[in-house]
Amino acid sequence: MNLSVQLAPKHQKGLLLANPVMTASGTFGYGTEYRHLFDIQRLGAIVCKGTTLKPREGNPQLRLAETASGLLNSIGLQNIGVKALIKEKAPLWAQWRVPVIVNIAGQTTDEYAQVAGELDGVAGISAIEVNISSPNIKGGGAEFGKDPEPAARVTAAVKAATSLPVLVKLTPNTSNIAEVAIAVAEAGADAISLINTLKGMTIDIAKRRPLLGNISGGLSGPAIKPIALYMVYEVAGAVEVPVIGCGGITTASDAIEFIMAGASAIQVGTASFANPRAPLDILQGIEQFMGKEGIEDVSELIGAGRD
Repeated sequence: MNLSVQLAPKHQKGLLLANPVMTASGTFGYGTEYRHLFDIQRLGAIVCKGTTLKPREGNPQLRLAETASGLLNSIGLQNIGVKALIKEKAPLWAQWRVPVIVNIAGQTTDEYAQVAGELDGVAGISAIEVNISSPNIKGGGAEFGKDPEPAARVTAAVKAATSLPVLVKLTPNTSNIAEVAIAVAEAGADAISLINTLKGMTIDIAKRRPLLGNISGGLSGPAIKPIALYMVYEVAGAVEVPVIGCGGITTASDAIEFIMAGASAIQVGTASFANPRAPLDILQGIEQFMGKEGIEDVSELIGAGRD
């Protein structure tokens, strides 16, 4: 049974994954936090939490709020900064079999390029995921991902600054996600991941004020799965680069739906908070489904639901 997928077929280095199950940025830390809970080396890839040029403290508390079938988060890209990541995390990753992809963010196009340049050639880093989709920082983030032109500009700047494969993560908070996807693909993106969280909020009725310290946050979890699935279906039909599906994936059946919609791989995010083994459980579920259906290669499933 072959579960391997190539996420950067046009890139000279490529990005070959042993299987299509990845972790989603911001939900799996740096991978080191989970390595004692299960064999993370069995996963297809690990995407680390969003990384910026300088360390960030993140948004004020409260940062998390549960909702019906979902989670609102307003972490605000709290992270150690790219230099500390290179010094403290990359040497560990270099010893792993599983590829590690660094998610990067910035407030300007130049910042994105600078972070990408710092990561170029660092052992232990297999690719970059460009976050133009976070709704939880002021300036940058999703502001670049709402429209095709700024999205393409950031993508081109990152591509010029690195020799690593470049994935671009899109925001659902836009009027036409397919147009943005086409723009970043034409600007050189090797693959496209989607979706990031939907912007939302909740109010503490006892205090009569927004519950989250940043007022709004990003909604993730099962509540957004139908939206994410449709957007993946739409984008997969609009671009020729691989698509990575993300948004509310909790079970193997969820993952298979995204793959059948046209995703070459999937990312498991919020599910890891409730069940740290969720990515591995989903991988095993995909293997069981393929065995039951007599499917020898996962490529037979990619886009199978588009007919």
